Amino acid sequence: MNTKTIAIIGAGFCGSTLAVQLLRHPPVTPLKILLINRPGSMARGIAYSTQAPAHVLNVPAGRMNALAGEDDSFYEYVKRNNATATPGSFVERRLYGDYLEALLQHASRNAIPGCELHEVIGEVVKIIPQPNAAGALLLMDNGEHFRADSIVLSIGSCARQAPSIAPEYRQFYENPGYVHDPWQPGALDSIGANDPVFLIGSGLTMLDVVLDLRDRGHTGTIQAVSRRGLLPQPHRELNAHPAYDEGLAQHMLTDCTVRHYVRAVRDAVRQHAQTGGDWRDIIGGLRSATQQLWHALPLDERRRFLRHVRPYWDAHRHRCAPQPGARMHTELARGTLKLAAGRIVGYTSNPHNVSVAVRRRGASTVEQLEVKAVINCTTPALDLRQLDDPLLKSLRADGLLVPDALGTGMDIAPSGALLNCNAVPSDWLYYVGPFLQARDWEATAVPELREYVQRLALELNTALTQH
Repeated sequence: MNTKTIAIIGAGFCGSTLAVQLLRHPPVTPLKILLINRPGSMARGIAYSTQAPAHVLNVPAGRMNALAGEDDSFYEYVKRNNATATPGSFVERRLYGDYLEALLQHASRNAIPGCELHEVIGEVVKIIPQPNAAGALLLMDNGEHFRADSIVLSIGSCARQAPSIAPEYRQFYENPGYVHDPWQPGALDSIGANDPVFLIGSGLTMLDVVLDLRDRGHTGTIQAVSRRGLLPQPHRELNAHPAYDEGLAQHMLTDCTVRHYVRAVRDAVRQHAQTGGDWRDIIGGLRSATQQLWHALPLDERRRFLRHVRPYWDAHRHRCAPQPGARMHTELARGTLKLAAGRIVGYTSNPHNVSVAVRRRGASTVEQLEVKAVINCTTPALDLRQLDDPLLKSLRADGLLVPDALGTGMDIAPSGALLNCNAVPSDWLYYVGPFLQARDWEATAVPELREYVQRLALELNTALTQH
């Protein structure tokens, strides 16, 4: 029997757990699984590659099992390393990376005969469909090539874009005083202990950078600027899952407009608070209905949400753990971390420092901030029309991948198959990962992603057994 091959491009959370699912329950045998990743550790991705102790998960350990249906697998792993941990503990992200690596290694070692995992380090730059056979040919940046019957893109965070600025200041982004990607190894090494630092953005990446700098011994002032000056909201310490009211989502669906959605949530938060409740219960109660609420919005209403509401949703929905949240507020109270709502209007630099011109929100004057380093803490862009990724650009040019109308991802069928330029689902090319937000909106956290992975594993099972 001919060996079937599934190629998974990207070995972060989704790619590695999909490989685990396929190794445990192969759709056919013999089966070869190619797990292809850029240089770096398998199974960790950017999120779980960090070694900083202050970088902890934003979801409690008891809800972070990697595979659907295994409710306590991560918590049991945590307890083997820390006997005092509870299901409500927010543990280090590097520990979660260790857990994912262990899952992948165990699944590979214990795969049934005829099912094999091959880890490939490198970058796929082009995919060529095979005209007279199922699947396609994958071309690597080093000249190697592989053939696969099914291909899964599991690409998460792509290259960051330089923050917007007037054309005459864009050259600053080549300056040694600018850190484009704080997640690159050694990116923060040149920052001195007393150097004043400027951060572009005030979300979860900003908080990670602040904590990392402080734990390295940095004592200088840190200034952060974002359009609205919103900070990540912290989780509560809970060891029991809170009870949610399912009625709010149904009320919101009676009028599928952003205005009604926002008014309904605000009213629910106010009423809940009157009885001693916490606003987090209201936001948490929408989690299971988020896809339904997103699908119900017309395209213009989705645009309105992205333009006016998204920053507020992100700050309240994607919260930080209690410990880093407390440290952040201590820094703010001391004045060692300063936050402003506004925008950058220019840069002036010399060999010794950088002057950042900031116009605060609502102000007519420009303020000059003198710093030693500027660090980009904006979220990675998901607009495929602007990303300079060779594989994604090639797939677009060949009509195999279509950016969605809102610039938040790609067009993907309910099966997980990519839609081509004729809106036809592929029978061999699939996607799983955060670009699914274009279709379903919430597609970034483990509790959602593990369900997507399980569904795609079942879809691949059907697709390969039919060919």
